[in-house]
Amino acid sequence: MHSRRTDALIAVIALVAITAGTYANLSWTGPQERPLDPAGLTLITISSLSLAFRRTAPLSAGIVAAACGIAYYAGDYPGVFATAPALAAIYTLAVLGRRKAAIWLSVTLAVSVYGIMALSAGDPVAGSWMALLSGWLVAMVVFGEVTRRGRAYLRAVEQRAEEAERTREEAALRRAGEERLWIAQELHDSLTHSISVVNVQVAVAMELFDRDPERAREALAAIKESGHEAMNELRATLGVLRQNEQEGAGLSRLPSLVSRAEGAGLRVAHEVSGTPYALPPEVDRAAYRIAQEALTNVLRHAGAAAVTVAVEYDPVKVVLRVENDGEAGTAGPGMGLIGMRERAVAIGGSLTAGPHESGGFAVRAELPVRVPA
Repeated sequence: MHSRRTDALIAVIALVAITAGTYANLSWTGPQERPLDPAGLTLITISSLSLAFRRTAPLSAGIVAAACGIAYYAGDYPGVFATAPALAAIYTLAVLGRRKAAIWLSVTLAVSVYGIMALSAGDPVAGSWMALLSGWLVAMVVFGEVTRRGRAYLRAVEQRAEEAERTREEAALRRAGEERLWIAQELHDSLTHSISVVNVQVAVAMELFDRDPERAREALAAIKESGHEAMNELRATLGVLRQNEQEGAGLSRLPSLVSRAEGAGLRVAHEVSGTPYALPPEVDRAAYRIAQEALTNVLRHAGAAAVTVAVEYDPVKVVLRVENDGEAGTAGPGMGLIGMRERAVAIGGSLTAGPHESGGFAVRAELPVRVPA
């Protein structure tokens, strides 16, 4: 609607300007000119008002404007302004991408006007502006094409900017989802282990409270230590979220984890083979969390079992094994095994978990030292 009002306003302005310029004798087409009469004024009016439809029906508007211009010059009316609406229509056709129609209309107008000039009684004289018509027609096609390409380039730039913004938003949402998953895994692994140790020690303390106060006191001390460790785990996790350079979980803390498992009643053998070396933070954290979750599962499902926690340092990978000789358990697959496997796969490794050949349950993780980008 706004474009229609604009085109209507342009048509009225063109009518006023062409009529005023013609009556003011601002251009000259040769000595054969005759005064402007109502018929010539009607041709100017129709030609100018056709611009009101230059965007809704550009070819029709151009044909009407060109026909009126040809008839105007065939009648020897004065001034060159009568072709202005046709030039505007040709420009609009080029801008809208209808290049062939613009060229066809330009050629038709030029051939017709120059044919009229060739058939007139007097030859064209110096100073006649009609000689410049072909130049203006070519210019309108060229300007229209340049404008169209410029607008197309700007639209492409805007689309690329919108696409980049949409991509950034999608990446931000994906990162937020990954961070939520990471937080959930960290809290699950750390708190589940600590709470499992606390549950075991509470059961021991309740059973021995009356007949063996000393051992009940040891169980309560283990509960206190597990609570303290849980608080440290939470602080470490929150520290990473706050971008603090706090020491996170890693295999250097594995002896402490083994001690807590032993305090909960497990018989744990900690074995290290190969020459230990510094691991990338992602691998170090994943190995520790997998060991932690595996020991938690033993506490929850295997009873008082003997456990082997073995770490093998290879030049290209670290192999972690957590094996126990207890009951396989009846619990279905839960988030623990899923979380361990996700941690291993996230850094390009693999994890297998299942009943051991000689009984019990075994978890084996192979974690590459070089983390994929």
